[in-house]
Amino acid sequence: MKQDFKNIKEIYFLGIGGIGMSALARYFNKMGKRVSGYDKTPSKLTDELIAEGIDIHFDDNIRFIPDSIKVLPYDLESILIIYTPAIPKEHSELIYFRENNFTIKKRAEVLGMITENSNTIAVAGTHGKTTTSSLIAHIFKTAQLDPSAFLGGITQNYNTNLLLSTNLSTNNLVVVEADEYDRSFLTLYPEIGVITSVDADHLDIYGDEKYMQESYSLFARQVKSKLILKRNIVNRIDSGKKVITYSVNDERADYFAQNVRIDNGLYNYEIVTPINIFIDITLGLPGLHNVENSIAAVAVACEMNVSEVNVREALKTFGGVKRRFDYQVKTDKLVYIDDYAHHPEELKATINSVKEMYPNKKISGIFQPHLFSRTRDFADDFARSLDLLDECILMEIYPARELPIQGVDSKMLLDKMKLVNKRIIQKADLVEELRSMKLEVLLTLGAGDIDTFVEPIRNSLLQNN
Repeated sequence: MKQDFKNIKEIYFLGIGGIGMSALARYFNKMGKRVSGYDKTPSKLTDELIAEGIDIHFDDNIRFIPDSIKVLPYDLESILIIYTPAIPKEHSELIYFRENNFTIKKRAEVLGMITENSNTIAVAGTHGKTTTSSLIAHIFKTAQLDPSAFLGGITQNYNTNLLLSTNLSTNNLVVVEADEYDRSFLTLYPEIGVITSVDADHLDIYGDEKYMQESYSLFARQVKSKLILKRNIVNRIDSGKKVITYSVNDERADYFAQNVRIDNGLYNYEIVTPINIFIDITLGLPGLHNVENSIAAVAVACEMNVSEVNVREALKTFGGVKRRFDYQVKTDKLVYIDDYAHHPEELKATINSVKEMYPNKKISGIFQPHLFSRTRDFADDFARSLDLLDECILMEIYPARELPIQGVDSKMLLDKMKLVNKRIIQKADLVEELRSMKLEVLLTLGAGDIDTFVEPIRNSLLQNN
């Protein structure tokens, strides 16, 4: 990996608690840089960063910036400010850094600099990129290729979103999740690129689906060696190069699955590759959509000449990613799964996978919509996906970086849904309400602060079952 930060002694993060930002913070902390930062709210992730020796505060206030950064005389060339686009332009600390001529870079720019001269495998897509990139990293680790990896979730196997090679000076193999938000992935020039899906999202940034697909095409053109695409999106990506395709069930793809079945709650299947067939594969992760993610990861592994033995072992031992089909309770009487799904297609994939695994059980879901603009743009699709549930509880919309939009709220979604058993519950009443419900399979779904309810819900369910 290229070390292009020799003169940088101190790094300050605006939005340090984000999953991508925290991976960079951990990276620079491991590199021996002095790391500190701001985030809007405390979280389990910021608690972990603080425990790792990183100074974090939660008030937008210039006086909380470390004196080593803001007190004159300071050396501007030795200080780097990294921010996420989720930080508003009127943020007082961001304004301070801009007015005082600090070097300020977006997270994606810095990731691009770190991986500039690396053998990078980048995974992009509206859905599936976190699980796919994490699985690729796990396959490489199993094959003792000793990769580094910047991931968009906390892996169950390694309990972190950052993996570092034991020898950074000689091993330049890096796996990264390529984020499409704000066209961030255009800072990357990977050797191998994977695109899992190009469903419309982030229309508050892109404006329309066509512009978003154009951005994916630009990313595809930046791939230096091999471009791997899900079979059904080939015609939507203009890469100008030969592509390798994968699918969960399309036999026209270069890599696909066949004879898929569920055995003791786990998927068992065969993987057809251009050269041979991997028989009797077991995936340690539930969900048919994750079978498809595994095919993408296997395509990368095979193109990198990883042995079938290592691929087989990695798929079987992969524990998944926290908040991706994440079992919290799994007993004969009750199943509770937490999932990050926040797009209609993700909701549909998760709910359908649960229904396939538990065909005779009542499926209850709690969904917290994420962003007013996304809720507005995909309201009908959200309603159709949520109607797949037997019972639905809606929380109010998590605004994240946005201000409210008139007429856009959870009641709007509720009114569009055809499901009979549906209602809105306020945060303060959620856990208590669940105690009175007859639950068989429960899902918590969303990308906002619904994750802060997972532990209280789990504890309450275990006490009452």
